[in-house]
Amino acid sequence: MNLPLLPTLSTSFIVISAIFVAIGWVLIKQRKIEAHQRVMMTAAIFAILFFVIYMSRTIFMGNTSFGGPDHVKIYYTIFLIFHITLATSGAVLGIIQLYSGYKENYKLHRKLGPITSIIWFFTAITGVVVYLLLYVFYAGGETTSLFKAILGF
Repeated sequence: MNLPLLPTLSTSFIVISAIFVAIGWVLIKQRKIEAHQRVMMTAAIFAILFFVIYMSRTIFMGNTSFGGPDHVKIYYTIFLIFHITLATSGAVLGIIQLYSGYKENYKLHRKLGPITSIIWFFTAITGVVVYLLLYVFYAGGETTSLFKAILGF
């Protein structure tokens, strides 16, 4: 099996980011604040690396459309939209979390932390499933614009 480098790398980075978020969650429960801060910044760096690779690939190469059977495509599309919604809300909440932690707004930070983390875990999991559906379980379709890859037009 010949897996594409950039999607494999970017998917790995988002999984690594989620693993660091989980470690950060454990550290803050243990009141290891400085270690928590370092680990969460590492999680953010891996998320940014994912985003840079994903956006660069989208801008310069386009996106890969679903190449599986037509009867599965509607389920894939619904799942992809769910994943994109999770990823977008997780990214926004992640930025709020980084900012609130940096500004020492711990009331907001503590309130949103568990919600943001759970969304980020589901983002990573659904991202891996999208990757598997696009490149492992089925051969990827054509690489094309974002709108055509997601919506078919």
